[in-house]
Amino acid sequence: MSLLRAKIQDVFNEPGCEKNRGKDAKARKVGCSKPLTPGAAAGGCAFDGAKIVLQPITDVAHLVHGPLACEGNSWDNRGAASSGPTLWRTSFTTDLTELDVVMGQGERKLFKAIREIKEAYGPPAIFVYPTCVTALIGDDIEAVCQRAAEKFGVAVVPVNAPGFVGSKNLGNKLAGEALLEHVIGTAEPDDPGPYDINILGEFNLSGEFWLVKPLLDRLGIRVRACIPGDARYFDIACAHRARAAMVVCSTALINLARKMDERWDIPFFEGSFYGITDTSDALRNIAELLVKQGADPEILGRTEVLIAEEEAIAWKKLAAYRPRLAGKRVLLNTGGVKSWSVVHALMEIGIEIVGTSVKKSTVEDKERIKQILKDDNHIFEQMAARELYAMLSERKADIMLSGGRTQFIALKAKTPWLDINQERQHPYAGYDGMVELVRQIDLAIQNPIWCQVREPAPWDCQPAVREELPRTKSETVTLHAVQEFSGTTAADFGEC
Repeated sequence: MSLLRAKIQDVFNEPGCEKNRGKDAKARKVGCSKPLTPGAAAGGCAFDGAKIVLQPITDVAHLVHGPLACEGNSWDNRGAASSGPTLWRTSFTTDLTELDVVMGQGERKLFKAIREIKEAYGPPAIFVYPTCVTALIGDDIEAVCQRAAEKFGVAVVPVNAPGFVGSKNLGNKLAGEALLEHVIGTAEPDDPGPYDINILGEFNLSGEFWLVKPLLDRLGIRVRACIPGDARYFDIACAHRARAAMVVCSTALINLARKMDERWDIPFFEGSFYGITDTSDALRNIAELLVKQGADPEILGRTEVLIAEEEAIAWKKLAAYRPRLAGKRVLLNTGGVKSWSVVHALMEIGIEIVGTSVKKSTVEDKERIKQILKDDNHIFEQMAARELYAMLSERKADIMLSGGRTQFIALKAKTPWLDINQERQHPYAGYDGMVELVRQIDLAIQNPIWCQVREPAPWDCQPAVREELPRTKSETVTLHAVQEFSGTTAADFGEC
């Protein structure tokens, strides 16, 4: 427990974070998040954050050491995609019960589970995640992992991030520490080159990174390791031989990027692949970093040629949507890198941003938003559900982009909604991803269902008063018979 406490304090002291550097020693020890409420940490604890960062490593077995519910809480909670192995989709847990805790069987059960996974699946590595229960009863996870690795000849990585130690963001950083301590630098690549890079904080949601990687391939740039999206254990073990790195989500793995720079001289920058301009800037920054690290300067020229070609194609495709979306108002209820990169991307095609959340954004992210919007009134830290509903029901926005948690607020307000978070079904990164994002926004806004649901319901319409024409005797008899049978009167036969 003392070792875990030392790791947590080390993560709190993060020189790569501008906000952290501005704190005094006392404030830095508290960390970056509010204390968790006991019993209310589901989906937002350190264990969940660590699992989010590491589970997309596709050929690794992820073993949760704790009660069954902990594995159910975090399994497959992001829409990351794999181009090959599917082992990461298999759920492994020691499934501790009350009897195991009382009888002290936790460590024995963990060792047995590691052996069974090795014999049944033969993965290159097994990641072990302790939970609140196993950390509190004092199971020595690191000792068990070390013994199992020696016994079975497989890498067994302890990810020391039990849920009670802090927030999901802290868990992200503790996962990076586990990679640094047990994985990165443990293998050597056969063919290191001057154009090798790492991409950190990219989760390959809905296959987004597959829209960016072909651009890098055309430039002759090899992604040594994409951590964690569609990653392989061996690639991450060789990540220390990359020449440069790009950090996509700084709140998750900024500590990993900084320490890799310190240990192996891998400079990094923070960028985004959302939007045409940001994608082009990211490609330029990668090329410039590689040149500074010794690559041939001719890559700068090839990068500009590629950017010019791809931008021309993207803008040509977007031209059809400009008149349909010009002046449309978007409300963004998201955070992190999307809070500023998506804002910039949408404004490029003439869409107005009426508000964006910065709840999970860094200080640098917030400054970028202020520079883009030039109005602090459109920036909110957190907006209550009733305030979101009021804003949408008053038609202050034509569409809301958010995660699944707030989709029903938009639907109740009869406002178009598009998923922009990890559960989304469409990739939005790169040039093609930007075109897809605009297409989905257009489809959502122009969908004829919104005109229909906003009309008064038929039962709310007042019956129309119309002059009755003279009826024949047979028509009168038939009408009275129908009324007597159905219990209606002549006044009921109006129409909306």
